[in-house]
Amino acid sequence: MFNVQNLRYQVGRKVLLQGVSLQAQPGELLAVVGANGAGKSTLLRLLSGDLVPTGGQVQFEGRNLSNIPAPELARRRAVLTQQHTLSLAFEVRELVLMGRYPHFRGQPSAHDHAVVAEALALVGLTDLAARSYPTLSGGEQQRAQLARVLAQVWEAKGGFLFLDEPLTGLDLNHQHHTLDVARALVQRGFGVVAVLHDLNLAAQYADQVLLLRQGETVAYGEPAAVLTATTIEHAFDIAVELLVHPSLGCPLIVPCPRPLPTTRGWA
Repeated sequence: MFNVQNLRYQVGRKVLLQGVSLQAQPGELLAVVGANGAGKSTLLRLLSGDLVPTGGQVQFEGRNLSNIPAPELARRRAVLTQQHTLSLAFEVRELVLMGRYPHFRGQPSAHDHAVVAEALALVGLTDLAARSYPTLSGGEQQRAQLARVLAQVWEAKGGFLFLDEPLTGLDLNHQHHTLDVARALVQRGFGVVAVLHDLNLAAQYADQVLLLRQGETVAYGEPAAVLTATTIEHAFDIAVELLVHPSLGCPLIVPCPRPLPTTRGWA
């Protein structure tokens, strides 16, 4: 598991995270939610090893994350970031094969190619495997990147997937499909940590929720305990009403209407 104790991250005089503690375990989906600037992406970068904390610690299976060699870590966890810069016209299958780089030297094996094909099938892009990546729509590019990180940890025992806003650019169907894939990984024994903006999707799919506000923990635990009217209003500065989902039984969050601020020049 990932064990995070009293995590702190500071840039200059700006404290981006303060006193955050959590456990991310195989077989669970942890959703990280909060307003813009709450520290969600910073937390994910600290968990993935991309950033080094200025206080506290991050341990993976009892070892300090900073002490784990990069090649070993690359075979055990994969990260889907918000931004994907790729200027060369790689085919989609070539992009997904990049996720297999930690697993081979020289030439990929038949197994590596088979994993690429399975990852593409899982995200629904088999028919676009030979397409040039830059010609894909934004949502298709996001799904191709998801296939890449899936291929990276495909056979990892107790592997982890870190997803930073994985639903960006996806339509309703593919938003749910992406989270269905995440749940399928969880059922296979993977751990998934996902930064989400949609609280209703977090309530529906997550086993645990971490709610952040200005770099600090507002609440952490099961969705029904974390996503309350009080905590949501505190974190997002908006009043909400909570209903019970008619078929799933999870919280259903409905923002309360509020008047627009008075602005000069508006009728």
